[in-house]
Amino acid sequence: MHGENDLEAALLGPVLSDRTCGDCTVCCTILTVDTPDFKKQAGTPCAHLSGQGCGIHAVRPHICRTWYCAWRRIAGMSEESRPDRSGILVSLDFVREPRNCFEGVSIMVRLLPGSKAIENGMAGAILDILCDRLVPVWFTDGSKKMLMHPENSVASLVLSGGTAPAHLRAEVIAWRERYADFARGQ
Repeated sequence: MHGENDLEAALLGPVLSDRTCGDCTVCCTILTVDTPDFKKQAGTPCAHLSGQGCGIHAVRPHICRTWYCAWRRIAGMSEESRPDRSGILVSLDFVREPRNCFEGVSIMVRLLPGSKAIENGMAGAILDILCDRLVPVWFTDGSKKMLMHPENSVASLVLSGGTAPAHLRAEVIAWRERYADFARGQ
């Protein structure tokens, strides 16, 4: 777990001291939790969730004490980007058996049920902030998962090993260098 927290800090930044969860409990419902000391299905409210937040906050499981969404880490995300306000939960995602080099460790942007974040532009604003680094970004509305960054033209060249045209060459090389070990394992 410590290694994942270090990776989260390296890819998303440290937890921002001026941001707190406040009334937001989105992660307590939306996420799957599967650790030795706590398990919870995705989309199911945590059994400890009460009208005032976590009913066992002082003694909550280790995963709940050490996990933070991207809003708590990325200063460029506005106050309106907080999950309960935006309708979007952003976090680092770890896939145990990835289908490709972009799935193993990536940023996952989850559209919450009933969210209007696509219609009101919040989803686009959040994606603009996230898609400026060499970290894959996926978007899901709960029914399908789409790779948003890198763009398809770059992603297909990274995965295929094909020759990149001049205008994409530097970006394809950067992604290949960063994910070469992951790509070889596929």
